[in-house]
Amino acid sequence: MFDCQRRDLFHWGARGLGATALLSLLQRDGLLQADTPELPVRAKRAVHICLVGGMSHVDSFDYKPQLVKYHGKPLGASEKPDIFFGKVGLLRQHDWEFRQRGQSGLWISEMWPRIAAQADDLTLLRSMVSDSANHTPALFVQNSGFQFNGFPSLGSWLSYGMGTETESLPAYVVLPDSRGGPNGGASNWTNGFLPARHQGVVLRGGAQPVRDLFPARAIETGADAATRAFLKRVNQKHLERAGDDEALSARIRSYELAAQMQLSVPEVSDLTAETAATRQLYGLDDPQTGDAGRRCLLGRRLLERGVRFVQIFSGGPIAGNPRASWDAHESVKQNHSFEAGRIDQPVAALLRDLKQRGMLAETLVLFTTEFGRTPFAQSAADQVGPGRDHNRYGFSCWMAGAGLNPGTSYGATDEIGWKAVENPMPWHDFHATVLHLFGIDHERLTFYHNGIRRRLTNVHGEVAREIVA
Repeated sequence: MFDCQRRDLFHWGARGLGATALLSLLQRDGLLQADTPELPVRAKRAVHICLVGGMSHVDSFDYKPQLVKYHGKPLGASEKPDIFFGKVGLLRQHDWEFRQRGQSGLWISEMWPRIAAQADDLTLLRSMVSDSANHTPALFVQNSGFQFNGFPSLGSWLSYGMGTETESLPAYVVLPDSRGGPNGGASNWTNGFLPARHQGVVLRGGAQPVRDLFPARAIETGADAATRAFLKRVNQKHLERAGDDEALSARIRSYELAAQMQLSVPEVSDLTAETAATRQLYGLDDPQTGDAGRRCLLGRRLLERGVRFVQIFSGGPIAGNPRASWDAHESVKQNHSFEAGRIDQPVAALLRDLKQRGMLAETLVLFTTEFGRTPFAQSAADQVGPGRDHNRYGFSCWMAGAGLNPGTSYGATDEIGWKAVENPMPWHDFHATVLHLFGIDHERLTFYHNGIRRRLTNVHGEVAREIVA
C-alpha cells in the first residue's frame, strides 16, 4: 500500500503534471489513504437531484400548522422582506395535507406520496439559507459556493479530490431536463480553475447521448485502431516537446476518454437490458415520468460503473416557457403538482433501487433546490393569491444514504416557515458536510489559483455533525 496522506497530494496536484498524473493513478487504484482516522470514507459516490426554480418547503417538507391559523392575515413584521417581486401578500396555508411518515414520523406532504413512503431513509434539512434570492446566482452558490460563475462545482471538486473508479467514463456526469438547461447553463457544472478533465460531461437522451460520439461514416476496426495508435504517438511526442503543460495533457486525456466513451456510453445508456419490473418501477413507459425515470435509471447505471458524481436536473426554463421549472409565482398548486408528478416516482425508485442493490450504504443522494418560497402569497397586501415568491431565508432539502442518520430532521424555521431559526445551514456548511461524508476535510481540499489557495467552502463552512451517523 502506498503510504501517503491524501491531503499532501491535494497540494501537489496543483504543482505539476507528474504529481497530477500520480494523484489520478493512485486514486483510481485505491492506493490513497484518507487524511486521518477521524475522517472515515462513508460515501464513495453521489447522485444530486437538483430542482431548478425554488421548491416551496412549506408545501412539501416543512410542516407549519400555524399557517392554517394565520391564513389570510398580514405578515405583521416590521422589516421589509428581501423578495424577488417585492409584493408581500397575506399569509397562506399549505396547498397539500401533511402526514407523519414511517417509523420516524417525519412530516411530509401529499405532494410527495412516493418519496414520503421512504421517509425512514431520509435526512431532512429544514434550515437551509442562501446568499441570493435570484435564480442564477442562487444556483451558482448551490453548486459552487459562490454567486458568480467561474468557480468549480461540487462535482468537479469531488472529481479532483477523489478521482474516478473507471477509465471509460467521466468522473462527473450531468443529466439535464429534456425541456432545457438550468439558469446559467454549463456554469453550474464547470471545472472553473481546476484541470479541464474535472468538468461535468453532459449526457442527453436519444440515440446519441454525447454530441459527435460516433463518426459521420463507418470506419473499419483495423483502420480505426491504427489511427488511434498513430494519434497517441503524435500526442506523446507533442507532450514531450511541450514539457510540463497541464492544459495540453488534459486536452490529450479528453480525446482519449472520448475514444473510450464511444464504447462505454452506448452500453451504459442502453436501458433495454433492464427488466420489465425495473422499467415499471422508474415509470419509463409513462409520458409524465418517462423523462426523469430514464435519467434516474441512467444515473444508477453510471454509478454502478464507477462514475463518482451524477447530477440530475429537474426543471429547465426554455424560451417562451420560463415556468418549465419549480418557479411557482402564479400558482404553487398547479406548478408543483406538475413538477412533482414528473419526478416523485423516479426519485423514489432510485432510492429504492439503490437500497435493494446494496448501493445506498456507500451512495450519497442529494435532493436540493436553490431556495424556497415565501409563506405569504405573492400579491397585493389585501389578497391571498395562489403563488409564492422566492425565499432565501429558510427552506428545505434532504440527503439520504452513506453515513447519515436516517429518518431524522436537522434545523428549523420559524412558526410560519419564513426564516431559519435553529441551526441555519448555508451552502458552505452543506458542502463541508458532503465532503466530510466522502472522508475529505473541506479546509484541506484546495487548489492554488491567482495567488489564492482556493477551496469549495471559501473561508467558511462547518460540518453538520448531528446528521452524521
